[in-house]
Amino acid sequence: MPQFHVQFVLFDGFDPLDVIAPFEVLTAGSDFLGDALAVKLVSASGPGVVRSGNPQITLTATATLDPDAPGYVVVPGAVGPVDGDPDAGDETIPVLLGRFASSDAMPLIRRALDNPDITVAAFCGGSLALAMAGLLEGRTATTHVLGIDLLDATGVNAVRARVVDDGDLISGGGVTSGLDVALYLLERDFGSQTAHAVEELFEYERRGTTWKTTGQRAA
Repeated sequence: MPQFHVQFVLFDGFDPLDVIAPFEVLTAGSDFLGDALAVKLVSASGPGVVRSGNPQITLTATATLDPDAPGYVVVPGAVGPVDGDPDAGDETIPVLLGRFASSDAMPLIRRALDNPDITVAAFCGGSLALAMAGLLEGRTATTHVLGIDLLDATGVNAVRARVVDDGDLISGGGVTSGLDVALYLLERDFGSQTAHAVEELFEYERRGTTWKTTGQRAA
């Protein structure tokens, strides 16, 4: 089986739970599949320490985001205060996502979206940042409930669902939906037995019905 590259994109202000939870799910899935997934932390600027939105937590990127590596590119959201004064230096979630949306990561993620061998998975504010960068216009996606209206305003078909499958774009809702997105990817691409084995290991079951762009639409 060709190895899948799973690249978690770190940026200043990222939400650690958006990274660590699905990272562990996909790492466990790789173990069950005989190390079929190469799971790693990356950034647009290459190896180095990246601060999260929690001042006590940092993670270390080990490589530069590669939009040509087949597999998954995983985009987390941000964590911080919802309200505040950006002019006073408050790093609110909108400020962090806006900064990420205008960063050097977005041209690389655009290339990943154009690569037929890559599925981009984004959840919580991650999908909103992609939309703010103009990468999701005309696509179907979801994000945290607080960002649904803004997602819709960017030209995205915004859906209130836990997980949304739009082919090579998978998106999730709030912060814990990263678990559900990762398990869904395992089931979709590697089979239900692998996903179920990881669910049993973590004693966690996916929530909700995955919204898919294929199939018959409800009246």
